[in-house]
Amino acid sequence: MTSSTRFLTALLTTLLFAGTAAARQDTLSLSRARCVEIALSENPTIKVADLEVKRMVYARRETTGSLYPSIDFQGAYQRAIELQTVSMNMGGQSQQFKMGTDNVWTFGFSAAMPLVNASLWKAIQISDTQIMASLEEARGSRLDMVNNVNKAYYSWLLAIASRDVVRANYDVALTNADIFRKQFDAGTASEYDVLRTSVAVKNLEPELLQADIAIRQCALQLKVLMGMDDSVEIRPDVTLRDMQREMYGYSLGASGTSLDNNNTMRTLAIQDKLLRQNVTLKKFAWIPSLAASYNMNWNAMSSGNAFRNQQFNPYSTVSLALQVPVFNGFGRLNAVKQAEIQYKELQLNRENVESSLRMQVRLALDNIDKEVRQIASSEEGVRQAAKANEIMQKSFEIGAASYLNLRDAELANTSAQLAYLQAIYNYLVSTSELDTLLGREDALGISRYNTAK
Repeated sequence: MTSSTRFLTALLTTLLFAGTAAARQDTLSLSRARCVEIALSENPTIKVADLEVKRMVYARRETTGSLYPSIDFQGAYQRAIELQTVSMNMGGQSQQFKMGTDNVWTFGFSAAMPLVNASLWKAIQISDTQIMASLEEARGSRLDMVNNVNKAYYSWLLAIASRDVVRANYDVALTNADIFRKQFDAGTASEYDVLRTSVAVKNLEPELLQADIAIRQCALQLKVLMGMDDSVEIRPDVTLRDMQREMYGYSLGASGTSLDNNNTMRTLAIQDKLLRQNVTLKKFAWIPSLAASYNMNWNAMSSGNAFRNQQFNPYSTVSLALQVPVFNGFGRLNAVKQAEIQYKELQLNRENVESSLRMQVRLALDNIDKEVRQIASSEEGVRQAAKANEIMQKSFEIGAASYLNLRDAELANTSAQLAYLQAIYNYLVSTSELDTLLGREDALGISRYNTAK
């Protein structure tokens, strides 16, 4: 080998390793917690919820601004086309003369401020409650987002693990087909055996293809939730089997099955407060209001040119305005009745929702308990199926078992592994659903929403 050939080979090897390293670097390894973190910061749904909180804060400031004086500037110019004619009877004779000036200039400032306005004060309290409602809505969006990310991540792990099981079964079928082909060439196996094993390989190829498609679909769904570009290559940093080591540390914590942190119940509690405040607001419509105002104006009147010889004279006033509601056709009374009925409707709905949620919690706990037993049973089934498959493989190798018996053992082993993986997935999804139902932020990996954000 010449020096130039050796140099070219070394260069190609270096470029190959560099390309492989770059490909590895481009693949982003993600844990479930990291996926949750990215989704909570990049998903448009979460951003919209945060913006809604900010909007309600500004709405509250708008309402509070009504407590401060409002100051306006106004100016007006009036040009007389025809002066007003006045007729007067003086000494038995009727005389007429023009009254007014050609030009009238007026400008000035006006200020008004509420002194006593119970409805306005209550509206500010309602604005505070509406901010609380927006915060809870944002919290609910986070709970739902984390639950969706969890399920997408677990589905991704299940798809990868299932593909590995199908791949292992495919490799075994491929090995068996190769063995029969060699035996057929040696005259120790029939053509039927070769065709049967080849067909088994072909039957597994669509399953393997479907498994690869499922992995890509699950990864794409996870990217959508994280607001990530589809061109980014990602891979999990853990397997579904590894997740089993973390499962049995699951605990409901000190709060147990309490619904105190449930998003729906907390939202209904805020709505309860909001409707009670609304009833009070309607009643405050009967309370008199008092406002103060101040005006400072300048005016000038002249004839002829509008911009010459103008002399502006100031004048100012201060006033108090008292408004006492007396009668408006029973409108205020009916408004109070409507608000009270809305409050009673919410009470009835709240009782019904709470009963339904408690039933959901009980069913979720039953499902988790059932899935724990299912995992234990499936794990034992995997061990037994693997042992049976190993025995059948050795029996087949010495001619003590037929290929049909071997294939049955392989299928049983594959089914047992898939059932075991599905049981782990079901358990993980059920715990995530229960955590979301109970509003367990710490378990889901959500830091409490910061109102200063």
